[in-house]
Amino acid sequence: MHLDVQDLREFYYRSALGRAVQAAVRGQLTEFWPEAQGQSVAGFGFAVPLLRPYLAEARRVVALMPGPQGVMPWPAGMPNVSVLCEETLWPLETGHIDRLVMLHGLETSERPAAVLEEAHRVLGPGGRAIFVVPNRAGLWSRSDATPFGYGRPYSLGQLETQIEAHDFVPERHAAALFQPPSTRRFWMKSGPMWERMGRRLHTVLAGGVLIVEATKRQPPRPSGLRERAREPAGVLAPEAKPA
Repeated sequence: MHLDVQDLREFYYRSALGRAVQAAVRGQLTEFWPEAQGQSVAGFGFAVPLLRPYLAEARRVVALMPGPQGVMPWPAGMPNVSVLCEETLWPLETGHIDRLVMLHGLETSERPAAVLEEAHRVLGPGGRAIFVVPNRAGLWSRSDATPFGYGRPYSLGQLETQIEAHDFVPERHAAALFQPPSTRRFWMKSGPMWERMGRRLHTVLAGGVLIVEATKRQPPRPSGLRERAREPAGVLAPEAKPA
């Protein structure tokens, strides 16, 4: 079930903990993608906290927000780029997106397979996607004080298996949010230190969120269902004989 856009806005833009989450996750994202010069960048779910670094240089930025979540205008004080859409029917042409960021779009969907199919459709050849999901083994997925405590948390293996099944090839992974999901003064002040330590140790289990970068498989693998459908059923095959 998707969270309400008003709750997400309150957390990310009006709470100290939400701003710390923005800094931590966006810092890891920009390590993977330091720039997007002349590219088309899309976000799905509530990805707007991560898209701001690309507004100035990207050819186009669009923030897709699913209907059950709701939409808000973004960015503030600039021409709006956010769009309300069906979560499995995006208003984007096939193969026209170079980079896709998904935050609060996969774990909260009741149809994650269809969401991944749509993500694969809109990416062009060589297109890249980053999936940010709650870590099943982390503290953040166990607390309902933040948006990461809702929906379906993942282990790294579960996430990679699911995206591979929809013709994505995992390339790199990382974790973020190594500080506890607490607003206590000590944890808030020491948050940047925990993030630096977590990145140096390269421990995925300790992070509150998993971040996986994947490329679009080109050409896609043939579907087993389609392959089997080409073969005649045994009772209809020419050589079939009555028992």
